[in-house]
Amino acid sequence: MTPVTPHVANTAARVSDFADSEMFRRLFRDGMDLVEETASYLDGPGRDDAKRLGRSGALAYASESMGLTTQLMQCASWLLTQRAVAEGDMNADEAAEERYRLSPNKFSPPSWPAGDDPCPPRLGDLALRARELHERLMRLDDSLFEAEVKPADNPVASQLSQLSAAFSDV
Repeated sequence: MTPVTPHVANTAARVSDFADSEMFRRLFRDGMDLVEETASYLDGPGRDDAKRLGRSGALAYASESMGLTTQLMQCASWLLTQRAVAEGDMNADEAAEERYRLSPNKFSPPSWPAGDDPCPPRLGDLALRARELHERLMRLDDSLFEAEVKPADNPVASQLSQLSAAFSDV
């Protein structure tokens, strides 16, 4: 049996506490609602919006919708993992594995062509909300899983070290 280090125990407790919280339940509901709202838009009114765009606008629309879908699927996967912890289907140590962690956002907003093809307002709103959700989940992911891994910078120790190095040459 592998001994449990304080870091692993603290991480497991943080993840379990978070996954079982009302805050998580609201976040889960809001995140999944955004996934459904986006899917409904892209499968319905979004198709009409895309048809009204010229060639370069349609290309920007396709790029934005692909990035948006990928980003929301990552968010949904992360949220479902945390729910699995809350429901006892997965333990917090498993949820801490890299494959279940949220990856940094690799999608930047596309450059919409100048002229007659502005980004459809609803697509722009959904993309913004998805980016905000992803950023929020990234902060939570970092605080849950990496809070004790990264040593805190100690500005006083750094200054003392610099002073010591400066006066040791004298």
